[in-house]
Amino acid sequence: MTHTAHPNLFSTITIRGKQLKNRIMSTGHDTCLPSNDLVNDELVAYHEARARGGCGLIVLQVSGVHETARYTSHLLMATDDHCIEGYRRLADMCHNYDTCIFGQLFHPGREIMETAEGMQPVAYSASAVPSERFHQMPRAMSHELIDEVVKGYADAAVRMQKAGLDGVEIVASHGYLPAQFLSPRVNLREDKYGNDKLLFLTEVLTAVRHKTGDDFIIGLRLSESERDPSGLQSEEALQTALALEQRLDYISITAGTSNTAGGAIHIAPPMTTKHAYLAPASARFKQKLGIPVMVAGRINQPQEAERIIASGQADLCGMTRALICDPNMPTKAELGNQRTIRACIGCNQACIGHFHKGVPISCIQHPETGRELQYSNQQLATKSKRVMVVGGGPAGMKAAQTAARRGHQVSLFESGPRLGGQALLAQLIPTRAEFGGLVVNLEQELRGLDVDIHLNTPADKALAQREAPDAIILATGAKPYWPEFERNGSMQVVDAWQILQEQAKVGKSVIIADWRSDWIGMGVAEKLALQGCTVTLAVNGLCAGEMLQSYVRDSTAGRLHNLGVKIVPYARLFGCDDDTVYMQHSITDAAMVFEKIDTLALSLGHQRVDSLIEELEGVAPIYPIGDCLSPRTAEEAVLDGLRVGFEL
Repeated sequence: MTHTAHPNLFSTITIRGKQLKNRIMSTGHDTCLPSNDLVNDELVAYHEARARGGCGLIVLQVSGVHETARYTSHLLMATDDHCIEGYRRLADMCHNYDTCIFGQLFHPGREIMETAEGMQPVAYSASAVPSERFHQMPRAMSHELIDEVVKGYADAAVRMQKAGLDGVEIVASHGYLPAQFLSPRVNLREDKYGNDKLLFLTEVLTAVRHKTGDDFIIGLRLSESERDPSGLQSEEALQTALALEQRLDYISITAGTSNTAGGAIHIAPPMTTKHAYLAPASARFKQKLGIPVMVAGRINQPQEAERIIASGQADLCGMTRALICDPNMPTKAELGNQRTIRACIGCNQACIGHFHKGVPISCIQHPETGRELQYSNQQLATKSKRVMVVGGGPAGMKAAQTAARRGHQVSLFESGPRLGGQALLAQLIPTRAEFGGLVVNLEQELRGLDVDIHLNTPADKALAQREAPDAIILATGAKPYWPEFERNGSMQVVDAWQILQEQAKVGKSVIIADWRSDWIGMGVAEKLALQGCTVTLAVNGLCAGEMLQSYVRDSTAGRLHNLGVKIVPYARLFGCDDDTVYMQHSITDAAMVFEKIDTLALSLGHQRVDSLIEELEGVAPIYPIGDCLSPRTAEEAVLDGLRVGFEL
């Protein structure tokens, strides 16, 4: 069935004789789900959720083609025949849902993040040119090693073909090994691989085609620009695509490089990046090439993808994080259920953020992602209970909807006029308005269920006794933490909540005491700097945003630099007087004095609001969740809500 709202997105396309049922693609992305370098039950379940949800093409996460390709300790490896059975499981599963599946053939070159032993690796590249981001000094590859790696690409492709995959994608994007050979600023060789920058990639493509034959799909992923002076530039990337076109069945366009902090942001661009921002770049390739062009880059909604396909800017759209957030997005869009789609907000916290921590992928809005074997089958409870949820923030909303889906009778009580809790504050941060989508999405799901919602209704013991619940889920959140500190004189002291809600008019010169080193302190700093204040961000950590996913932190740090915000690390608040703030260096306890300050802004974390635990004792079993249990982030709050709703 094709819904008229998205006729182009849900049209078929044929690549080397293989028909794809629609133009929605899950691009290759790390999940940290594999075990022992192989496909496991968790990875199959993860991709099955997206295949079942209607995705037309799934490109698997990268598979190493040689022992020197181990860029993390938790990747897939396609270097021996033991991998075939796992790939076959994925292929059979995807084909059962009429979803095509490609593998990614990968070598990072110098871009190695970490090793299983925690040791610095011996990295290899076209030349001995260091990686700026991972601080690796590689060895130039010998001809013998190049031959081994080229053979590794071909042998890996054959294993995937034997497993039943529909094709493979050579990863030449993001400054990885093929791109290192392509770049004249990285490839400084004086041999044939230096004289012909295309030679390495040409040999790889030739070997893969020779080993797999004429019926197997071979594509290339390429950064349209690496957004890095040392990497491939736009025209170089386009000329590469044109030179290799006859050897390819498609090209998949992305941007950025792993080599620099600024270039790496484009690997999973945060919410500060414009939606579908690479569509104009893919259009340049589409105009010049005669093969299908795929594009990714913050394409979060089907209407965005429809416009890209309809305008001829690309043939397929990578919607990876949209599918992480809502695996059923394609089916919902095709059936016209646009309003029920859970839209990705680009927070990067549990998807790429989990990968960088070395833990399985998930989503702050949909914690079932990556936990499919635990939570995807939410069966009805054996006995329906009366459940009272107190607090309408993300934790309370998720708990209420999960409990309702399991057949419980749920009532939710929120003391304020709106659902959303602290997420309503988060969306007030500059460039973070999209975070409010968390509230919109949770509320949309909640209102589609039989949940009795009471706004402007503070809970107390009398209310709980009238409700006579079988279980009370307490999600009453937290409030700003104001510690005891030396405070003398007339210094204005406010907290982050007051600033975000415009409840305080701060002075011209502001210092922010930032204990958490997260997005709140950085966000308040940006907000005040944009208002014309002179801002110092004093963080009790290594750097501003230390607790954040690196792409979110680095993009924000760049904006703060441009705004002239001074950042001081290792700072612990001690006290203040009329116009001076006193801090201590958190390593040495040495005094840090900041003079001529008008306002001290506190971003010192939160303390839980849990007084109802004692008050409601004896009415029914109480389950504190979210910040009421312990002040953390929206991710933990939503996961708490899922867990308690699932367990009742």
